[in-house]
Amino acid sequence: MEYKIRKNPVAAVWIIFGILILVHGFEAIAVRMDETVAGENFINKIFGILVIFFVLRILGWKWRDIGFTGRNFARCIGTGLLLALVSFALAYSVEILILKLQGHDIELGVFTTGFSLTGASEIRKGAGFIIVCIFFNIINVIMEEGTFRGLFYRIVKISRPKSYALYLQAILFGIWHIVTPLHNLIDGDIGVGAFIALGIGYIILAGMMGIKWGLLYRLTGSLYAGMADHFFNNCIATNLLHVLTEESIDEMMIVRVLIAQLMSFALIWVLWTKKVSLKQERNKDSLGED
Repeated sequence: MEYKIRKNPVAAVWIIFGILILVHGFEAIAVRMDETVAGENFINKIFGILVIFFVLRILGWKWRDIGFTGRNFARCIGTGLLLALVSFALAYSVEILILKLQGHDIELGVFTTGFSLTGASEIRKGAGFIIVCIFFNIINVIMEEGTFRGLFYRIVKISRPKSYALYLQAILFGIWHIVTPLHNLIDGDIGVGAFIALGIGYIILAGMMGIKWGLLYRLTGSLYAGMADHFFNNCIATNLLHVLTEESIDEMMIVRVLIAQLMSFALIWVLWTKKVSLKQERNKDSLGED
């Protein structure tokens, strides 16, 4: 099996992804663990971590080989959290300003909800639910960052350029998130037209986030910066810290997430292009010296 993966790594990644998304879709649409007391579709995440472990054993790799390295751990976590704090502070501010201009009274609330495109998620208050939410979000970022930015990126690099690996894992990450609008389509919450529009939007937004976290991996040499930013986006800005008006909860969540992700993506892209430019200049200088 190791030979088959190394012989055609891109096909291997597509096969692994196919298995993972089938489990993901089955849990979200058929089992619906997010509608139980757990409040989260976590089975596919645990399954994904086991798949990473299994593939690493086949290839003879260690977890550190795909980015789970202890080097600069605290610095990487801090970098990711700082990026998230700055971008979401701006995003929340814009969201609150827009709602105030519309005449709403605004409050911030800390409680757990499951993410829903239709705004029909159940509210759960209490420290126990918050702890469970944090725990499952940690599992989520370990699986998703370990799979897409770690395992898939490293496998594709066996035979393809780093840029190809970066964009392929981002595309797969975008497709991974189409399960959410598909869930709503099957439940009758949205129509086919809305499903197509939301599906395309999800692929673009999640794909962009995949590129950003992939670049963070390449900038730091570690998955932990991306994991910290990813955790803040999912756990804090989506599940825990909510904007309340007299009529609704988080009616502009998509605007909040979009602003934060566009801002942080632009910042990471600028840092990456600057790093590439400096490297090219150093190469030119070394050639000139020769």
